[in-house]
Amino acid sequence: MVHDQKNHLVEKLGVHFETKYRLAPVAARIFSYIVLKGRTGTTFNDLLTGLGTSKSTISTHLNNLLAIKKIVYFTKPGDRKKYFVINEDSIALSIDEMIESWQKQRELHIEIKMYKQSLDVSGFSEANLKFDSQFHDNYIKFIDDVTNSLSELKAKFIELQKQKLTE
Repeated sequence: MVHDQKNHLVEKLGVHFETKYRLAPVAARIFSYIVLKGRTGTTFNDLLTGLGTSKSTISTHLNNLLAIKKIVYFTKPGDRKKYFVINEDSIALSIDEMIESWQKQRELHIEIKMYKQSLDVSGFSEANLKFDSQFHDNYIKFIDDVTNSLSELKAKFIELQKQKLTE
């Protein structure tokens, strides 16, 4: 049951990561598997068994994920295995990318609102209908709230990272 649930989540997350990070399907499934494994890390053999893919395919995509800094690995004393985990720096970077995307949308809505207002003032709007800027005002406020929440999330994440380093 837990194994089926994990496989379902690997697949669902994989589809999401394919789109979000433009990853190849197998790379996205590997990344998903690593995300679900957490801080304990995932070995090459875990991925081989869990995903049922060839050694060369796993190796190729692991190296790609390492190269684009989505994952990192650590070793344990006396153990020759590499344990792959998500690169926590990429989480902060992902938050920054989301904030940047929202900020671009905000700027567009401000520009659209200003354009519509200029048409209203000049009396040029089609059929002399006044544009309602309430939607843009609400959307801009929503974006402000979202970006503030993301900034708070990033600050908390960075604080947790600092705490882990001092432990």
